[in-house]
Amino acid sequence: MEFWLQALQVIVLIFVLAVGLGVLAMVVFYILDRTQTEDAIRRNYPVIGRFRGLFTELGEFFRQYFFAMDREEMPFNRAQRNWVYNASLAKGNTVAFGSTRNLNIPGTPIFMNAVFPPLDDQYASTEPMLIGPYCREPYAAPSIFNISGMSYGAISKPAVRALAYGAKQAGIWMNTGEGGLSPYHLEGGCDIVFQIGTAKFGVRDEDGNLDDDKLRAVAAHPQVKMFEIKLSQGAKPGKGGILPAAKIDEEIAAIRHVPMGRDAISPNRHKEVHDYDGLLDLIAHVREVTGKPVGFKTCMGSADPWFDLFKKIRERGEESAPDFITVDGGEGGTGAAPMPLIDLVGLPLREALIRMVDLRDLAGLHERIRIVAAGKLVAPGDVAWAICLGADFVTSARGFMFSLGCIQALKCNKNTCPTGVTTHIPSLQKGLVVEDKKARVAAYAKSVIGEIETIAHSVGVAEPRQMRRRHVRVVLDDGTSVQVNELYPSVQLGVEGIAKARGNKMFEAALERMGGT
Repeated sequence: MEFWLQALQVIVLIFVLAVGLGVLAMVVFYILDRTQTEDAIRRNYPVIGRFRGLFTELGEFFRQYFFAMDREEMPFNRAQRNWVYNASLAKGNTVAFGSTRNLNIPGTPIFMNAVFPPLDDQYASTEPMLIGPYCREPYAAPSIFNISGMSYGAISKPAVRALAYGAKQAGIWMNTGEGGLSPYHLEGGCDIVFQIGTAKFGVRDEDGNLDDDKLRAVAAHPQVKMFEIKLSQGAKPGKGGILPAAKIDEEIAAIRHVPMGRDAISPNRHKEVHDYDGLLDLIAHVREVTGKPVGFKTCMGSADPWFDLFKKIRERGEESAPDFITVDGGEGGTGAAPMPLIDLVGLPLREALIRMVDLRDLAGLHERIRIVAAGKLVAPGDVAWAICLGADFVTSARGFMFSLGCIQALKCNKNTCPTGVTTHIPSLQKGLVVEDKKARVAAYAKSVIGEIETIAHSVGVAEPRQMRRRHVRVVLDDGTSVQVNELYPSVQLGVEGIAKARGNKMFEAALERMGGT
């Protein structure tokens, strides 16, 4: 009995001390809040005003897990994320009862199933496509769906390693992003597209100019199949990349050829490229030095300026053309970008892609220049839609981030990613186990490709690149739908015939801007 009495006294004492400390803390917070001048809410409502900041911080969490419906969140909703999670685990992605997608929202694509689709023995897998026929080392790209640019530095070492190994297993390419080529890109054995950003990270001299010796050293790796010159990206057109100094260690500094202790900020454009002549000269130079296909990545603001590029190509000859063009939509993502640019600048991919495809085809370069679509394309329907519009390849960054375990915590720019994808804090990186995640990366890629082929078979063609604009409809403002080829007639020179477009005033005017027939 005496023991229990003593225990009760200790509990009471602890409780009294806790209450006392709590009251003391509230008094301290009250004084601090009343005397500070930065926050009006805390100054007028001491102590309880602090809860506003807490609830604001936790709002994203509660919306994501408790309040938002499956199709409501941005930039990606729960239904999209769950599809990727299931695909990366090689689980069945069948659903029951009915679709939760609202098919009356303007812009929604609806694929047109065939009455008599191909039989099982008439199906075909996507064939490799040749890129860079005028190069010393052309690239027969095996996959229609690939990994978009994510720099080592913007994402972590284990993330790069898992993506590289997963890409090899799936037979897809991996874009380095503008941060240079690391050993972790190479160790997986996958095909690599080296991106040359405006700061020339990895292939620059001390003054930030392109260093041909370093360029040759990169090209000497057999895994490096192509070079992509980054003009702009959808998340921040008109502004270069931003890697905070906190995310730059000695290894990243050595790979990028930048000093420690300073933010690595890319210029808003290549300083030696003032016009389309300069762009074509740079493409020709990189192609000559490396011997490999060279293209560029851009976010379009309007189709008008790009007429001049294709006119220049027609004047110089098709050998001068870029081997591929990556079209990034204004809805593209990034690790860090100013809100006005990420929200308001750049054409969405559904507009930009179709314009670039038509310009290429109008110039008679359908078989010469390959079009790569990028920008919020994570699910098979997104990819199939882009192919119907004319893309030859599709790349995704955030889809593969989800396959690595990304939970859309929106902390990419703070070095505190809870899943280890975009952080360089070792304790957080431990959550990303390469052996497990590389299998998920491969499974996700294979699932997307397999279901794209399923959509292709459903609309009545043997393989995805046979899909055309006539195979998909788009929902209009009044809730009705129309075939995309009725809104945007396709002009594929030498494919569907230029004769069909003759007499069309818009076609004739566009062709005239490119220098005539």
